[in-house]
Amino acid sequence: MNIKRHLNNFLRYKYLLFELVKKNIKLKYRRSYLGLIWTLLEPLLTMIVLTFVFGSMLGSKGGVYGPELYPVYILCGRLLYSFFSSASKAGLKAVSGNAAMIKKVYVPKYIYVVAAIISNFVTFVISLVVLVGVAAVLRVEPTWHIVEGLIPLVILFVMTLGIGLILATLNVFFRDIEYIWSVLTMLIMYASAIFYTTERVINTGNGWVFNVNPIYMCIANFRNAVLYGTAMNVDYCIHSAIFAVLSVIIGSVLFYKEQDKFILYV
Repeated sequence: MNIKRHLNNFLRYKYLLFELVKKNIKLKYRRSYLGLIWTLLEPLLTMIVLTFVFGSMLGSKGGVYGPELYPVYILCGRLLYSFFSSASKAGLKAVSGNAAMIKKVYVPKYIYVVAAIISNFVTFVISLVVLVGVAAVLRVEPTWHIVEGLIPLVILFVMTLGIGLILATLNVFFRDIEYIWSVLTMLIMYASAIFYTTERVINTGNGWVFNVNPIYMCIANFRNAVLYGTAMNVDYCIHSAIFAVLSVIIGSVLFYKEQDKFILYV
């Protein structure tokens, strides 16, 4: 692949990308009375339910965070996982869901995948307002480490983009991928310590789950920056970044090699 040529081609379609992102966000809430407000309400309501159900059972009694900060603990994990889950599923359908447009008009097909990921990232960034508000109410004291919280977010975005490209390609030829990925994302959720403490799993001898889960690595580093006010886990940062870069490389190569066949299957 000629990287410079593809970059110039991408820049040519930046306005189309912007319009696709806007369209995706509007379509997501087109039949909702509250519209984008659900971007704030959904994580807030989920946090309240999970805190009510699991707070007394899983909230730490002392430890690295107190039970009173459990809602922030949940939000840090829930928001990042929700972005990964919804964005990767949107990326999976980005090509097959735009079959009519692909057959009629020439547009670099990866634009649809990129637009799907970015539109979900935009709503994710908006939903961070809930985290800021809850953290302020519960008096979480920010430190300069909060700036480091941007790093796992960037890594997660790149990782999701790469996985989105892979899934979009596979879904054109194997439609069962959608159902398989739904099961896998559920497994990832339970393996990412969103509403339980890692100590409980580590004490059972299954801590290896966290060391092979790049989504958890991003969540853990985000919690370090936002909730605990401590430095990132460097190993987690490196390992998740390597996985993110590899996923983009594999996704880009796979998508580029197979894209000319898409029109025959969509």
